[in-house]
Amino acid sequence: MTDRPAANRLPFTLPRLGLGTAPLGGLFEEVSEEEAAATLTAATEAGITYFDTAPRYGHGLAEQRLGRLSADPAPVISTKTGWLLRPRPDGSPGEVITDWTERGIRESLEASLTRLGRSAVDILYLHDPDNYPDEIRRTAYPAVRRLREEGLIRAIGFGMNHSGPLAAYVEEFEVDVVLIAGRLSLLDHEALTTLLPLCARTGTAVVVGGVFNTGLLADPAPGAMFNYRPAPAHALERARQCRALCDAYDVPLPAAAIQFPLLHPAVSSVVLGCRSAAEVTANAAAARFPVPDELWQRLARNGFVPEQLLAGRAG
Repeated sequence: MTDRPAANRLPFTLPRLGLGTAPLGGLFEEVSEEEAAATLTAATEAGITYFDTAPRYGHGLAEQRLGRLSADPAPVISTKTGWLLRPRPDGSPGEVITDWTERGIRESLEASLTRLGRSAVDILYLHDPDNYPDEIRRTAYPAVRRLREEGLIRAIGFGMNHSGPLAAYVEEFEVDVVLIAGRLSLLDHEALTTLLPLCARTGTAVVVGGVFNTGLLADPAPGAMFNYRPAPAHALERARQCRALCDAYDVPLPAAAIQFPLLHPAVSSVVLGCRSAAEVTANAAAARFPVPDELWQRLARNGFVPEQLLAGRAG
């Protein structure tokens, strides 16, 4: 049985499905202005009202593109801090430097607000602070608390790719929300060991990214990526086994991959990175596709879904 979550710390409700904008910043391949605009429009037409971004996504490009989105009602927006953009003298993108000082945190947020065309954002994540616990303790966390008190952000978060260090921050600080990428998927259950039970006890909302593990669970074909690298043979074979189980129930593999994290009661939202309107439409449909309990049970028997997540479900 999974832990029943404590009262959620967030002062607002996160939509169950969000759009990640790293692809709109040119992750892996460039996306044109027209394609980016069409992607964001398709998201709003699909009813997506949560958008996650960061200054590091295309050296500010993803934030700029998201800032051009006109949507009614205003969407929930999260961005990130801890890294400053330093352009070259000619104005072209330059280096990205880490800066966890109060001045750096505030400068990063102010630049993000300018690119986004907003006076505040809903969530500010401290971005990849794995190796900076002293800096987080001394300056960064106090800084984001002050930003929340000033009304420039509504919630404090940590966004990381590793659940162990993320759990340590949740244990030490009052954290409204965490974003964990790639560690709660049909192929990777790392976040279930410590992070999610802890978040359930503390009322920390959980946003899950990377449910496709960089593409492998979207399409386990030769050449697919797995956690930002070419998929090794064993991961490709496991993904194909998972797809075969889904095919037996006429369920697309992406549907199971997207809906899997939401089986845990601490998970509030799943964020999907999309680079085209077609991807948005397909992923939004997959998020709504009925997944029968019999398939979840079959996936559990084959090690893709931990049994405890299915406690209380018909089967």
